[in-house]
Amino acid sequence: MKLNTDMLINRITDEIWEIPVSEKSGMLVPARIYATETVLRSMDSGVFDQVTNVACLPGIQRYALCMPDGHWGYGFPIGGVAAFDVRNGVISPGGVGYDINCGMRLIRTDLTLDDVQPRLERLMTELFRRVPAGVGAGGFVRLNRPSFEEVMTKGARWCVEEGYGWHRDLAKIEEQGCIGGADPSKVTDRALARGINQLGTLGSGNHYLEVQVVSNGRVFDPDAAAALGITGHDQIVVMVHCGSRGFGHQVASDYLNVFEKAMRRYGVSVKDQQLACAPFRSEEGQDYFAAMNCAANTAFANRQVITHQIREAFAAVFGQSAEELGMELIYDVAHNIAKVERYAEGDLLVHRKGSTRAFGPGHPDLPEPFRKIGQPVICGGSMETGSYLLVGTDRAVRDTFGSTMHGSGRTMSRAQAKKSVRGEQLQQQMKQRGIVVKAVSMSGLAEEAGFAYKNISEVVETVDRAGITKKVAELRPIGNIKG
Repeated sequence: MKLNTDMLINRITDEIWEIPVSEKSGMLVPARIYATETVLRSMDSGVFDQVTNVACLPGIQRYALCMPDGHWGYGFPIGGVAAFDVRNGVISPGGVGYDINCGMRLIRTDLTLDDVQPRLERLMTELFRRVPAGVGAGGFVRLNRPSFEEVMTKGARWCVEEGYGWHRDLAKIEEQGCIGGADPSKVTDRALARGINQLGTLGSGNHYLEVQVVSNGRVFDPDAAAALGITGHDQIVVMVHCGSRGFGHQVASDYLNVFEKAMRRYGVSVKDQQLACAPFRSEEGQDYFAAMNCAANTAFANRQVITHQIREAFAAVFGQSAEELGMELIYDVAHNIAKVERYAEGDLLVHRKGSTRAFGPGHPDLPEPFRKIGQPVICGGSMETGSYLLVGTDRAVRDTFGSTMHGSGRTMSRAQAKKSVRGEQLQQQMKQRGIVVKAVSMSGLAEEAGFAYKNISEVVETVDRAGITKKVAELRPIGNIKG
């Protein structure tokens, strides 16, 4: 089968497609893409080129993978997954992304659409005031170098200790919001300067804070939903999508420069310089891993401070405390990260770039609340179409290194989207459909129009039918804040 590429693509199942190693010189493993035929045909040619480039990297195991939300990215395709032997494999910033630990957080409430609708405009104004958004936006948390280094090593735990959250939040965050092995001495002064004032901020691009409703009849797994605090019945939830901001971006930039030189030293060659890498066990590889973990912990802390501000905003608008409003954290999960995990082959370094961890029921790395149902997976759609809550499966652990999709995935460039609609026009159209949008930039708003993204429901159906994630509930937007 041939699509937007000259490469041969074999159908393995209705949702799995494989490019054999014979299709590109240097491929060490096949490349597998999870997609329906319709979704596969919508993928840009860069996906096929990039995922096969990844399949050429030293130490890669089994397959180079791309999820159905896959589209062209830096080095790896966004939606890319690759696992490397920790002894002879590599680590690549292009397999993590510039926004280290960009991720999703979902907060439940006891409020219903009837409760929120009359105060929606006021609520979105209050959220927009309390959660800074936009390029270069600074937060209200004031840090000096020692306290910022604490954030790098403690992550969300630092926030809870400082009063920006509840201790029970930590059990509902991947790695309890603190990844070990972070070393601030491996972070440059320039990265520190870019990140020190950004805690509690959304940033720009496709990052957002969204108020959503779980409509009646859109709960697909009532038992899993109940275990996660989802009742349906027009229940209000809040989703946050953001990461490590300029701090993570600078860490990535710094080490890409380091790795370009290191590759010559170690005799490593790549198909694309954007895949610059170093042996994981090398000094350079370990330094990047330690710096990356600093940025990952800062991203967990960023979303934790934002959660504190969201709770404060709801309390101000509804005249009740966040606890009285039932504003418990459902989960927080990364989708731009590299982590050492145990699989049949032993310890592997799993790169997820625009891909979400999706461990199944009983997995030893999951905290007790999720042992019976599997790890929550939060997949954001466009601001016009809605999002999904899912859970991981044993099959994901067996077949995709415990990984699944992270969102809907773009089909149109930001420049194309801006040519197709004006931000003010889009904002008005969404208001007429009952979605209140607050945005720092109308140009940035136009970039995120729903038509620039794949159909989230079809992408979710792919991973559900493939058995690597199970649908729990659909979440419909009623209010959105964009940078």
